[in-house]
Amino acid sequence: MSDSTTLHARLDTVRAGIEDALDEAGRGRESTTLIVVTKFQPLSLIRELVTLGVTDFGESRHQEASRKSDELEAPEVTWHFVGQLQSKKARQVATYSRVIHSIDRDSVISALESTDRNPATDVFVQVNLTDNPDRGGVTDAALEATTETVLSTPGLRLLGVMAVAPDGEPARPAFARLRTMSERVTRLDPTATHISAGMSGDFREAILEGATHLRIGSAITGNRPDPG
Repeated sequence: MSDSTTLHARLDTVRAGIEDALDEAGRGRESTTLIVVTKFQPLSLIRELVTLGVTDFGESRHQEASRKSDELEAPEVTWHFVGQLQSKKARQVATYSRVIHSIDRDSVISALESTDRNPATDVFVQVNLTDNPDRGGVTDAALEATTETVLSTPGLRLLGVMAVAPDGEPARPAFARLRTMSERVTRLDPTATHISAGMSGDFREAILEGATHLRIGSAITGNRPDPG
């Protein structure tokens, strides 16, 4: 089996798994966006995925993401920044990323402020589902305040909330907590209904708890290459 056929097979398997989970949740096919996370993956693999109908890609390192967006030359592609974002690089990231999933600090929000960015950058507020303050994301107590800051910042359009399931505990209860946090955000902005959650090992559980944006890497791309 060729590498291309293997990639196609993995993508088909994930797409089938997404459809099965959506059926289980009683949701339509149009209710999710599949983002293929391509950190450390070569541009050739991304080009192959584009030919297979993938239009959304996630990256988490600014330098790598910027290079790939410059070299791909595929206007139909939407780039998502899914890694921790440094405030000093935020404006640069916004030049190529249509969606930023990791808004969790006022300094980053301030750095992204723009009165002339059109269209506005779509963003998710990342929340921390653990008790570890070193993990990325705002605390439960800070959710409303951070949401209000995003909503009052020119150049940003709030899509909803994002989280990574904690290590060492079942994913679905964590995503259920995220769903409750999403409901709190929609009380402040009824349009911010999206939930970015679910990775290669837990996208089914995320879908069952309302995830709309799935960030899936190795289940589609295979093992991540050595970054060197």
